[in-house]
Amino acid sequence: MTQTNTPTSEEAQKSGPSSAKYKLAFASIGVVFGDIGTSPLYAMREALHPVVSAGGDLRLASLGVVSLLLWALILVVGLKYLILLMRADNKGEGGILSLVVLVETLLKKKGGVVLALGIIGAAFFFGDAMITPAMSVLAAVEGLAVINPRFESVVVPLTLVILFSLFLFQYRGTAGIAAIFAPVTAIWFAVIGLMGLVHIGDDLAIFYAFNPLYGFNMLVQQPGLALLVFGGVFLAVTGGEALYADMGHFGKKSIRLAWLCVVFPGLVLNYLGQGAFIIAHPQHVENPFFLMMPTWGLIPLVILATLVTVIASQAVITGAFSIAQQAMSLGLLPRMNITHTSETEQGQIYIGQINWMLLLGVILLVLVFRSSSNLASAYGIAVNTSMVVDTLLALVFFWKARTLPLYIVIPALLGIFAIELTFLAANGLKLAKGGYVPVLFGAAVILLMVTWMRGRSALAAKLRRESIELVGLLQSLEKRQPTRVAGAAVFMQTDPIYAPSALMHNLKHNRVLHDILVFISVETTDEPRADPDNRVSVKHLPLGAFLVEAKFGYMEQPDVPAALRACESQGLSIDPAQASYFLGRRVIRTSAKSALPFWQQRIFIMLTNQSARAIEFFRIPPDRVVELGMQMSV
Repeated sequence: MTQTNTPTSEEAQKSGPSSAKYKLAFASIGVVFGDIGTSPLYAMREALHPVVSAGGDLRLASLGVVSLLLWALILVVGLKYLILLMRADNKGEGGILSLVVLVETLLKKKGGVVLALGIIGAAFFFGDAMITPAMSVLAAVEGLAVINPRFESVVVPLTLVILFSLFLFQYRGTAGIAAIFAPVTAIWFAVIGLMGLVHIGDDLAIFYAFNPLYGFNMLVQQPGLALLVFGGVFLAVTGGEALYADMGHFGKKSIRLAWLCVVFPGLVLNYLGQGAFIIAHPQHVENPFFLMMPTWGLIPLVILATLVTVIASQAVITGAFSIAQQAMSLGLLPRMNITHTSETEQGQIYIGQINWMLLLGVILLVLVFRSSSNLASAYGIAVNTSMVVDTLLALVFFWKARTLPLYIVIPALLGIFAIELTFLAANGLKLAKGGYVPVLFGAAVILLMVTWMRGRSALAAKLRRESIELVGLLQSLEKRQPTRVAGAAVFMQTDPIYAPSALMHNLKHNRVLHDILVFISVETTDEPRADPDNRVSVKHLPLGAFLVEAKFGYMEQPDVPAALRACESQGLSIDPAQASYFLGRRVIRTSAKSALPFWQQRIFIMLTNQSARAIEFFRIPPDRVVELGMQMSV
């Protein structure tokens, strides 16, 4: 879900519909298609590896694998994502969490199985964000060993340097370098397409691969190798999720245009060329992508491949930042400090905790697996799980929404679901050889999300039991008012019905109230971005107080001062920069009476302690904050 310094759909429309579509299509090449565009580096090699190891017919296998690669791109990427899922958008936004919100809205029920699927999909997306940079950059740098085998010893150290530099500079944002993303990636697709075109003539029989029966027959004739081959073929479609996730930024028409005119032709030509090259030169099957290039072009190709894999990694990393922001807004993760790295693009964000977590995981993967072939064993399960979840949610969406004829869309999705389950079974064979890594990582993220949700729910229930209703409290204070002091006091609320703990502690310890009392609660809506005209609603309460309910979309960062400024038209006029903000700071303790087991209480307390302070998350002026602490158990 990355968003770089490119024209948004709305902005681009100002320059005319046609030019806008082409500009966005070109921009999307550098952001959306980096992952899927680097798949030719390793997909063909890994799919053929089981056949080579078993001493099978390489000619038949090459035709069959190319056929499977082509039809996987057509059905999984083209039909599922570009044609079907892009019709399941939440006010133009896509991605797995947007799909969860859509389905929950249609079912008129939150939580349950739908939310569980969303949690699984989001958790494994983080696993993909950790594995993709390691796999892609390793595969590109390994081209040095093709140039000269003596360079093999520098592959891992150089990969680590590139990846460390990439994560180190994340806090600067991508605005300064995003302008080169699209041109570099477009050159990449032109180069790999030309490489393939040059070698198609090595054996014109490769055109038989367009017949899906070649792929099917290969699997039937070599059933023992079928799942192993499928595990390699799946590597060609691992970037499919990005097409759906970035729909809101570039628009479905632009992404489809880029796919049809640039990406798909480049991939098809390269896979056909690799197949023909292997049939004609079976001795080069160990690394057909780089060996297709003449010696004079190897160094430029390695440099270009490294640049493109870095761009692809950047897209996945910033996508993880975006998913984390949405998960925080939906209450799936604790608050984290969000830094906006661009003054003009609200989608450009940096989350330090996520960045360093991914870097640690990437470094460990490179050090443990040490080659892209070894890492291919771990690659696939994470993104495959997210894709299966997408399809399940899409089935529910189209069944309930009826936006397409059911007799067309349901059989199509069921067929794709069967293909993806086959891919999942194939990737499941990799569990013992490294596939357990993303599974363990995804399971850990799921555990954290579930623990955070349960802990928040238990805490909210306890606060409701122990709290006083705000209106009743203010009515009683009207009869016997405490001392009033000049100025405006803003109290943050988690529940607009009950008096915030900061108010109770302020009355208990200071025994004064400000002349202007504002109670504000922030709600995350089911839409990506809330309507600015309906951002806030203001109610008048006893004691001359105001109750403000502010709404922000799940793709927005809450901004309390901005919400307060928007209240002026509804009778509340204060200067947010001069108000005093009263926040409650809770210290959580374990309890033998808690609904959560002791170990889960400890995890929840750890997450609470690591949670970003409300000051940064809600953009409250830090020099205007008064924090009042309280101790409670879960």
